[in-house]
Amino acid sequence: MTRKIRVYKETLAAIRPFRIADHVWYDFPCTICEIEQDGYVGRGEAHGVYYLGETPKSMQQQLESVAEQICAGATREQLLEILPPGGARMAADSALWDLQAQLRGVDAWTIAGVKPQPVQTVFTIGLEKTAAEMRAKAVEASRISLFKVKLDNDLPVERMEAIRGARPDAALVVDVNEGWNIDELKEYAPALHKLDVLMIEQPLPRGNDADLEGLDCPVPLCADESCLHLGELEDILPRYQMVNIKLDKAGGLTHGLQLASAARAQGLTLMVGCMSGTSLSMAPSHVIAQLCDFVDIDGPLLIKKDHDGGLIYDDGVVSVPKKRFWGQPIKP
Repeated sequence: MTRKIRVYKETLAAIRPFRIADHVWYDFPCTICEIEQDGYVGRGEAHGVYYLGETPKSMQQQLESVAEQICAGATREQLLEILPPGGARMAADSALWDLQAQLRGVDAWTIAGVKPQPVQTVFTIGLEKTAAEMRAKAVEASRISLFKVKLDNDLPVERMEAIRGARPDAALVVDVNEGWNIDELKEYAPALHKLDVLMIEQPLPRGNDADLEGLDCPVPLCADESCLHLGELEDILPRYQMVNIKLDKAGGLTHGLQLASAARAQGLTLMVGCMSGTSLSMAPSHVIAQLCDFVDIDGPLLIKKDHDGGLIYDDGVVSVPKKRFWGQPIKP
């Protein structure tokens, strides 16, 4: 067996600036990993974990440090030992899933033990300067029925009232990205409950959410930044009712599936999320989405150009293309 590996950077232009509580993106830099074997090329894309300081350069350096082992035939399971959780492992793991599907002639969904069924993804409404701007986004996306709304501590209830007033039919979840403290959560949660908000994602900062233990919150709470991988699952059990599994955090689909199984066994509701990206990044997440209650893989809707022949987005429903893209065998 002879393998070759190639790692490079791409930059994805955003349709418009994308804002959350502590960050704004004008574009989305990503790392691409390609692994070639026996005439087949597996591809993977990762954006890394920005709040941990991951960059395309740091991910490329990590992958280059283990390139010899990957080229020597390291498996997805061995990758868990030679790379830590994070974007570098995500890119390589995704490439190995894609390569394995081609070599075995079986799609990645089947290898993972699931069927590639269409899933409904949220459409993310970024944090804008005014409630009216956020309301306008919800009105514009008139054919979308599930929204994830980014909030901070600047008039969050008023923003949600504006969106709910414009879209009484829509299902709403909110993501605070560590932007509140415990007193703010206690103040805002009852009002969000009255607005039929289904869950609040990461209200408090990572490492400073012990106050959630024993809290009787009227809206279910979802851990994102507070649970990067399986090693942190136990810590969130007394604090959260849900967990957002992002493959960039977990370090790929192989570990993400392990985390999903363990979290479900503990009674947590499952969500799969993303750090933005093209269909090449979303496709592995579409595999794990088959196991989840909430799906957030709308990354391609936030960028100017997705890959041709990528995942199919139709009014919030995401389907696998009929022609080969990622994780599918090459048909004769």
